[in-house]
Formats: sequence, structure tokens, C-alpha cells
Amino acid sequence: MAVYRDKYILEGLDSIDENMQKDLDLAYDVCKHMHDSYECTMCGKCCRQPNITVMDREVERIAGCVSMNVHDFENEYLYREDGRWLFRKTDACRFLNEDNKCAIWKERPEICRDFPYMVSKFMSRVYLSIVNNADIDLSYMDDDWPCTSMIRDSIHALIKDAREKRITRSL
Repeated sequence: MAVYRDKYILEGLDSIDENMQKDLDLAYDVCKHMHDSYECTMCGKCCRQPNITVMDREVERIAGCVSMNVHDFENEYLYREDGRWLFRKTDACRFLNEDNKCAIWKERPEICRDFPYMVSKFMSRVYLSIVNNADIDLSYMDDDWPCTSMIRDSIHALIKDAREKRITRSL
């Protein structure tokens, strides 16, 4: 299993060669551009995802944010699956307030900061679209989400630009 940027786990790969690294960088740049271009609309839909991951390095920080010791925080809010921490499943994240604002916003997990533009699922689809010169598969996206329309409105042009950079790089 390869790891890209110390964060994205690429299952089925033992390593990332130089060309793949460059192509992943193009996909990352597209996703980063989108992430930096659109502010969260506070719709709360991402806070209702079934698997909100908390990195080992984040547990102590988030526990401190809610004034709990790590052991109690883990027991009350987290469970372990496939070597990672996940928030216990509820209808919505336990830290989502009624007004769709996050109670731990400043200390929220990285996945919450990155969603939906910088998560592995979306980034892998951007990558495949770039390297395979194919349409991006966005069929998994819910059309009710504000970020989905932002993605659909801009992703094709961004991928086209990334493909052109890839071609220029290989000349």
C-alpha cells in the first residue's frame, strides 16, 4: 500500500513512481484549487456521512477542545475499525449543532476540513480522469449538495487544464 503526501492511502500500490507522483500532483492541485475556491455553505450534509475519520494525531487535540481526557473521549465518541478511528455512528455527527454549525469547528478533524474536494474518493476520480483522458465519474455525488453543483460547474475545465499541463510536461 502506497501513501501519497503522508495522508492519502492508495491501496493496491506498493509504491508511487515518478510519473505517477507528477500525475497525482496534478490531481491534487485541481482538488486543492477547488478546496481553496469555495467556502463551506454550512449545509451540514457532510456531517451526516457514515464514516467520519479521526486521525490518531487528532484525538488528543479534539478531546481537549471538548474538555475531556483522551481515554474518555475515545470511549464516548470513537470506535476503531481497520486501524483507524471513526466517530460513532449517529444520524449526524455529535458535534453538529441544530443550526448546522460545528461545535468543534476550529479543532475539527482533517477529513472535515478537506471534504469533499480533498478526500481520496474525489481525488482518485480526478486522477483517473486526467490520466485516462476520460470523463470524470461523479455518479456517487448527491445532487442536493451545494458543493456538488460547484464541482460540476468547474471540474471539467480544471481537468482539461491539468491534462494540458500533463501533455506539456511530457514533451
